[in-house]
Amino acid sequence: MEAVPAVRCRGIHYNFGETAAVDGVDLDVDAGTIFGLLGPNGAGKTTVIRMITTLLNTKIGSIEVFGVDVARHKLEVRRLIGYVPQQPSADADLTARENVNLFARLFDVPRQERRRVVGSALAAVGLSDVADRRAKALSGGMVRRLELAQALVSAPRLLVLDEPTIGLDPIGRAAVWARIREVRASTGMTVLVTTHYMDEADQHCDRIAMMHGGRIHGLGTPAELKKGLGPEATLDDVFLASTGAALGSAPPEETPHGKTQR
Repeated sequence: MEAVPAVRCRGIHYNFGETAAVDGVDLDVDAGTIFGLLGPNGAGKTTVIRMITTLLNTKIGSIEVFGVDVARHKLEVRRLIGYVPQQPSADADLTARENVNLFARLFDVPRQERRRVVGSALAAVGLSDVADRRAKALSGGMVRRLELAQALVSAPRLLVLDEPTIGLDPIGRAAVWARIREVRASTGMTVLVTTHYMDEADQHCDRIAMMHGGRIHGLGTPAELKKGLGPEATLDDVFLASTGAALGSAPPEETPHGKTQR
C-alpha cells in the first residue's frame, strides 16, 4: 500500500486581485522528512503555507494533510499542525514559560498535563535555563526557539515553519536548525519549512521545491537538483538555471491587506 504523504497539493491556485500568487502548484511532502519550499520574496511560498495551514481558503485545486482534506475538515487539519509564522508570535512581556503555557491552554492540553508538556517543549528547544525570563530579554535566536516550543505543545504530526531563521545571525540560525533537527529525530514528525537561504536548505532539507512566480521550477533532493551543474554547484546556481532569474528578483507578493509577504 502506498504511504500517505504528510502534504499533498494538486493544482492549487491563489490570486490576490489580478496577481497570481500561486499558479498551479502540485506538491507531495513525504511523512517524516524535512521538506524545504525555497524561493525569493514574492515567490508564493507564504501563500502556499497559509493554504496548507487553513489560513487561506483553497478555492482552486485540493490540499490534503495526512489524507485529510483541508477545505472540508479545517479543524481536524489544525489539530495535526504546529505552525510558526514569519511574524513574531511570542508576547514580549510574558516569560518564556508563560508564553508556552498560553499556547498549551489554547491547544487544550489537559491541566494536569500542562506543566510537564510545557517543560518538555522548553527543554526540546534548549530554553529550560531561561524559562522564567521575559521574552523581551531573550536574544532573537532564543525568541525564535521559543516560538518553536509554542508550536510543539500540541505534539503536531506536521511542523510548518515560515522563514524560521530570517533576521538571525549565523549563530542564531545554526541554533534554530539544530533544535529543528533534534525535534524531528526524537519525534519523527514531518517538517515543512520555507526559506530563501539556499545554504540552509542544502544542508538541512531532505527534499526541496523551488518556487518562482507562483510555480514550482525544481523538485528533488539537493544532490539531485545540483547534478549536472558541476562539482561546485550551489542551489543558487540551480535556481538560476531552472527559472532564468537571480534569487531575489521576484516582485513582492500581495496580500488581502495590502501588505507584502516573503
